[in-house]
Amino acid sequence: MTILSSTKPQTCVWHLLLRNPAAQILVEHSTGFPAETHLVSAKEKADLKERDMNITILNGNPAPKNAAFDGYLGELVKTLQSSGHAVTLLQLRDMEIHYCTGCWGCWVKTPGECVAKDDSAEICRAAIHSDLVLHASPAIMGFYSALLKKTTDKMIPLVHPYITVDQGEAHHRARYKRYPLFGLLLQREADTDDEDLQIIADIHSRTALNIKTRLAFTCTTDDPIEEVAREIDRL
Repeated sequence: MTILSSTKPQTCVWHLLLRNPAAQILVEHSTGFPAETHLVSAKEKADLKERDMNITILNGNPAPKNAAFDGYLGELVKTLQSSGHAVTLLQLRDMEIHYCTGCWGCWVKTPGECVAKDDSAEICRAAIHSDLVLHASPAIMGFYSALLKKTTDKMIPLVHPYITVDQGEAHHRARYKRYPLFGLLLQREADTDDEDLQIIADIHSRTALNIKTRLAFTCTTDDPIEEVAREIDRL
């Protein structure tokens, strides 16, 4: 069972502490770092500090009436831009994104791109040219939105169909030399607790591993925008 390492329930999750020794071994094997340490390597930090970052934010809010979430992202974009970062905000609900059908077309027919002619190619292009991809969504029934989930599924063209052993596990081979870090920003539901957030973060960290990267942090919209921006600056 993983727990939030923060002493305050509404602060960013920058470390994962694990009570279960078997789970700790899994994290150490899948990330290459001890479970108690930051999930972003020192080399990655050094590489990003040498330049301002290209950041892509995927807004998985499906409901325009949830203006508070969109407003938070808008202010976060302004704050990050004021720090010198180049930020692209993609409003997923306004894009045409088909569901992945598992047809393998992106691997054997149109390598690196979904055979469905939708906006997933633009999303993948923005992601692979980024230093950080921030997946942002309200929590809906205990997970992030179906809109963000289907968008994340459509990132599978970024890897090869071929399987390799990666840190003791079977994963797809990398298609590119480098991949962006992942971040996760959630808006709590009325009954969302820290265990719910940890479960979502754990699942998303496995998704990140499949896309040849790692989940650097998880935050919520309860965190002050300036705090989130400062933590991104520290990557």
